[in-house]
Amino acid sequence: MRLDILTLFPEVFAPLFASIPARAQTSGRVKVELHNLRDWGRGRHRQVDDVPFGGGPGMVIQAEPLAAAIRAVQALDPKPARVVYLTPQGTPLSQAMVEEMATRPRLLLLCGHYEGIDERIRETLVEQEVSIGDYVLSGGELPAMVLADALIRLVPGVIDSESVACESFSTGILDHPHYSRPAVFEGRSVPEVLLSGHHGRIEEWRREQALLNTARRRPDLLARVELNAAERRLVGGCQERGVPSEP
Repeated sequence: MRLDILTLFPEVFAPLFASIPARAQTSGRVKVELHNLRDWGRGRHRQVDDVPFGGGPGMVIQAEPLAAAIRAVQALDPKPARVVYLTPQGTPLSQAMVEEMATRPRLLLLCGHYEGIDERIRETLVEQEVSIGDYVLSGGELPAMVLADALIRLVPGVIDSESVACESFSTGILDHPHYSRPAVFEGRSVPEVLLSGHHGRIEEWRREQALLNTARRRPDLLARVELNAAERRLVGGCQERGVPSEP
């Protein structure tokens, strides 16, 4: 997978060159390229923004430098990139969306700033708009990093496929609780079933706890998950009590 990121502030993307994203790039499975929008700016100050027509506060990233930048970055690789604009007005990011986008060989992530970008770029060159939540940030850099990290994790071989398969949202519900050594911490013990060595019982327990976790924290997710009769009774009892069940 190739990720091209078009931004006014490439220096803030250090997290994409550490930990799992860094290993993904070292292995050759992922390529992340940062492009400074000011390289296509005009004049001595490499200007890329101007005041909005009609008046109002703030500045708008102009169409001309942005279009030139997108087209130049597209030309860097024979595979066309889907242009994704990070904006609070976009479709809320979900795991299903990430999984679909991860099937693409190349994406161009466009980071807005100030009051946003000229609408004509959205109408002609942007193919998808993504939001990471109903709030406003200073720019699209942090959302671009969130999206990039979520995508990189799904590239085959970057992390263990079994880990991806059982994470929160991958199965439609939240993940089950996790424990590690010591077996007793400040008087609280690890659930006995996890020490039993009985893999069938452990998997049943994990499924039950994942369902209870979801019923307690994100009951809205359960409406989209197919449950058997026993599982419906389990989560129904938890929701009626309004408190988490003990493991």
